[in-house]
Amino acid sequence: MKTTQELYNERLERFRKTLALEKTDRTPAILLNDAFAAKHMGLKLAYVCGKDSVKKSNELIIKSLKDLGDVDGVNSAYCVGPVFPLIFMAKVKLPGRELADDMLWQIDEAEMIKPEDYDTIINKGWSSFMPGYLKDRLGVNIDEIAADLAYAPQAQQNVRDAGFVLYSPAVAITVNEYLSGGRSMTKFMRDLFRIPDKVEAVLDVIQESMIQGIKKKIKESKPDVFFLSPARGASEFYSPKLWERFVWKYIKGAADAIIEEGVVCGIHIDGNWERDLNYFKDFPKGKIVFETDGMTDIYKIKEELGGHVCIKGDVPAAKLVLSTPDEIYNYSTKLIKDMGQGFILSSGCSIPPNAKVENVKAMVSAATGR
Repeated sequence: MKTTQELYNERLERFRKTLALEKTDRTPAILLNDAFAAKHMGLKLAYVCGKDSVKKSNELIIKSLKDLGDVDGVNSAYCVGPVFPLIFMAKVKLPGRELADDMLWQIDEAEMIKPEDYDTIINKGWSSFMPGYLKDRLGVNIDEIAADLAYAPQAQQNVRDAGFVLYSPAVAITVNEYLSGGRSMTKFMRDLFRIPDKVEAVLDVIQESMIQGIKKKIKESKPDVFFLSPARGASEFYSPKLWERFVWKYIKGAADAIIEEGVVCGIHIDGNWERDLNYFKDFPKGKIVFETDGMTDIYKIKEELGGHVCIKGDVPAAKLVLSTPDEIYNYSTKLIKDMGQGFILSSGCSIPPNAKVENVKAMVSAATGR
């Protein structure tokens, strides 16, 4: 029987070879199981959204991984819901606080960044604007979140010590997310037509600050993959001209900065990007993970980008809730066969908290062949 360290070394080698588009003994299975872990372990979501949320959710995620089979790794060492205000610059409703104890966290879509804030950001900088905005306008308890996040390095090490690969200990979103979250998607879209030059100037300021943060995170955590999320950046939301100017420009800049640091950039692809798959050919071979949520046809990704990027996905959330274990196993097995080298089997985005445990186990079984 292999030791935990032997299992970890084996899984890490499999993961790194897959990132490099090399042949492996089998397809790795890496899960995003934060909210699911709480339900899997018989607890309500409020348990991981209060005090010590990072530590509590980390313990549950590891217990969940151990029960699901020969899983290779996990996207995150802890639940991200409680730190969403820092990510989307928006108020977030949490279970046990604004929501019932077992409801999933939700972004409260509202105009919180005002048009006049654009000039403040341009003149004073993003790092000067953001802390006061979070505290005074969103009412975020920054000290409480910081205290929870202080456990994050230990949580990440706990995952490795348990024998699992941590997909990415370093995370950022693309700069359009800050404005579409803080302004609200509707007002942000309107700004792109009414004051495009000012929006671009603001995004440039935020981008400069964000790239400095990315380089700092890479030096601190030394990740194999840096997780970059343009959650509202899907090309289906924008005309090609607007998407190139206000979204792709900043994705490309952030990803290039990550790659220049010697790290693979994992781009978390929410929504349908089929129109613009060819843009990903601009990146060096083997330096991007295209992490799809099921809205972009994974077979079109394979046709356009196979052999150039690592593909991660793509068992849809609805299937994990509604299908049978046999259906999940067959779907996953077909994906593994059809995607070939350079493929990581995973859920499409997060595993939903109400997914059937037997379905998640069936997905893992498809990767392991047992």
